Amino acid sequence: MMPTRGLMNLDWQVCSRARLSRDARFDGKFFIGVLTSKVYCRSICPAPTAKETNVRYYPTAAAAAEAGFRPCLRCRPECSPGTAAWVGTSTTVSRALRLIDDSALDDRGLEALAERLGIGSRHLRRLFLRHLGATPSAVAHTRRLHFAKKLIDETKLPMTQVAIAAGFGCVRRFNVAIRDFYHRTPTQIRQLARQTHLLPENEYLFRLRFRPPYNWHGMLAFLAPRATPGVEAVEDDCYRRTIAVNGEVGWLEVSFDKTNNALLARVRFADPRSLFLITERIRAMFDLNADWADIVRCLKADPLLTEHVETEPGLRVPGCWEGFELATRAILGQQISVKGATTIAGRIAARLGQKLAAPHGLTHLFPTPQVLMNADLASIGLPQARAESIRSLARAASQRQLSFDGIVETPEFLARLCEIPGIGQWTAQYVAMRALREPDAFPCGDLGLLHAAKLTSASELSKRSEAWRPWRAYAVMYLWSMHAKNSAGKVNVRCMESHDEKEKAAGNRQRLKG
Repeated sequence: MMPTRGLMNLDWQVCSRARLSRDARFDGKFFIGVLTSKVYCRSICPAPTAKETNVRYYPTAAAAAEAGFRPCLRCRPECSPGTAAWVGTSTTVSRALRLIDDSALDDRGLEALAERLGIGSRHLRRLFLRHLGATPSAVAHTRRLHFAKKLIDETKLPMTQVAIAAGFGCVRRFNVAIRDFYHRTPTQIRQLARQTHLLPENEYLFRLRFRPPYNWHGMLAFLAPRATPGVEAVEDDCYRRTIAVNGEVGWLEVSFDKTNNALLARVRFADPRSLFLITERIRAMFDLNADWADIVRCLKADPLLTEHVETEPGLRVPGCWEGFELATRAILGQQISVKGATTIAGRIAARLGQKLAAPHGLTHLFPTPQVLMNADLASIGLPQARAESIRSLARAASQRQLSFDGIVETPEFLARLCEIPGIGQWTAQYVAMRALREPDAFPCGDLGLLHAAKLTSASELSKRSEAWRPWRAYAVMYLWSMHAKNSAGKVNVRCMESHDEKEKAAGNRQRLKG
């Protein structure tokens, strides 16, 4: 009889085949505990293959650690790509993982996290053990240790700053945790890293992994025409932008690592305590946790998408650095071309954004809600109704009536967003796609989607899209790509919006006139 394979729902035979073939598509989807060495590995570990009777399979690194295994120093489990909130777990667990990403557990503890989710802490623990094989605290602790290991390996930060950046209260606790987890001291681990990159002070280079394939050119093709001048830039096969976190400012650059399944993220930032948040945001911006194997299985089943999915594999849903900025940009794009919206966004940043000295033409931060809530946007070239929509959005964000951070209930958030004059379902679903990372978001009234699908009404498109659940946002990216190719050489593609949104904007203009 086959021995128990750990706390997970995955078929052990699938895991075994992936382990034996070192299949990169399964990297990060499960971890392998080796009984003889007491280490846990990724599916792509280059170490000699252990006998099947000597391995156990676990759904997460935290579950493997809880079972008494320590991380492998060869395949470095801390570098494995994630899975988007562990798709396939319960909705509650997925929401909890997003909040843990935003440091909710570090800030107020398990009881407060459970309260935000509307359940008891004991029930939350049971859900985590059932779906992930580890408690919420164990998941957060393992991620902290993994990030600390990444900082030790990939930066020159002093250990005191590594401890702070990884969320440990003091260096002593950090040293004990690393030694217990890796059976080596932090200094011994750094000696093994053999770092070759010499970077200026406050500059860091991270390698962020993904499961292949990844369509980097498709990602840049979407971001380039929408890059806000002075704030963002796409050139030399790189994406660059200015950033601000907790009052500190800096910039980042992301490029494609052709020799590994990874993106290279160069970050210039003075406060190392924000590095975890910054790298997690970059992962979300570039959709690095997506599981292409599951997505392609769904989309290829529809003849409308089959050919394009095969010729353009690995297309991802571009995220954003900050939700308010994206929502503002979406309002700017209503009823005008992408190029026109980008031009106006650049004017707003140049006139109202904080100046910043950075390379590659990056000159400003995008304006904060506090700046835009009372700004004279009409003088920049915005119609009065759209200017008021942005000011209303900024007031709601500034007064915390609308927060883009730590969202638990997406439908409730989108309903509040749609209460703002000039924001309808198209804008809300676009925000859900790119800011909330909702894989099933779908702006069904978009004219570009209708043209690509050769349909005439939103209701027809909505019905057709049912077959694409729960990956409709990825279907949107393929349909937009198809529409862009069909429109090549024609009038610049417009930022489409649905009919109900136009009516809402018209009503808003009428109210302003009155």
